[in-house]
Amino acid sequence: MKKSATILTLMISALAVVFFITDGSPAFGADTKASSKENKDNFRQQRMKMIRQQIRARGIENPEILAAFEKVPRHRFVPERLKKYAYQDRPLPIGEDQTISQPYIVALMTRSIEPKKNDRILEIGTGSGYQAAILAELAKQVYTIEIIESLAESARTTLSETGCENVYVKTGDGFKGWPEHAPFDAIVVTCSPEKVPEPLKEQLAGGGRMVIPVGQNYDQNLVLFEKNKGQLIEKQILPVRFVPMVDEKGRTY
Repeated sequence: MKKSATILTLMISALAVVFFITDGSPAFGADTKASSKENKDNFRQQRMKMIRQQIRARGIENPEILAAFEKVPRHRFVPERLKKYAYQDRPLPIGEDQTISQPYIVALMTRSIEPKKNDRILEIGTGSGYQAAILAELAKQVYTIEIIESLAESARTTLSETGCENVYVKTGDGFKGWPEHAPFDAIVVTCSPEKVPEPLKEQLAGGGRMVIPVGQNYDQNLVLFEKNKGQLIEKQILPVRFVPMVDEKGRTY
C-alpha cells in the first residue's frame, strides 16, 4: 500500500511540474525570446503611432528627422516603471526632479536647428540622453553637458547601450558651454535661463542656430537664434515650460 501511495505521489508531482512548465514559468528554462520579440514589436508600434499622431500631425515632415525618431527607442531612456508611458504625448520624470521632454518638443527643437550630417552640435542639459540620441542620428558629433552627475552617468550608459558612438557626455555647468570643442554649428538647450548665456553666444559658429527656452517658471518662451555676421537674429517659437538652468550649487541663472 505504501508503494502504491508513493508511485501516486510521484505521478502527481510529475504532472504538477509539467503543468508549471507549460504555464509559462521562466524558472524552468521556458523560452522568453517570443515574449521579448512581442515587447519589441509593441514598442515599435507605439513609436510609429507617436510619429504619426504627435509629430507628423503637427507639421514636422522632414524625412531624416522622422527616421531618427523611428530608430531611437524612447522607452530605453525612461525609468523601468514608466516604459509603458514612453510614447505618450507628455514629458516624464527621470529622477532628480528632471524630465524627459514631450516627443513633439524634442522634434520641434531638432527641426529648429536644421541639423546636417557634418554638424557638430552642443546640447546643454543631457537629462535622459534622448535628445542627444536623436541628434546623433542627424549630425557628425554631439557634445552634451549635464550638471547632475547621476543623470550624466545614466545617460552615458544608455547612449552607449543603444549604439550612439558619436555622443560625448560631460558632467558640468552648461552655462559655460564646452569651449574646448567650440565653435558649434548648432546648440540645443533643454533647461531655461533667464537670459541667453554669453558663453553660448560666443561658442555658436557663424551661420549657426541655437534653440533655447528663455524665462522663469511659467513665463518661458522657446526662442531660435541664428548667428549672422556676429549678431544673433531672434525668432520666438512658442511658450514652453522647462526646468531652470542651475549652477553647481543649485542656483538659477
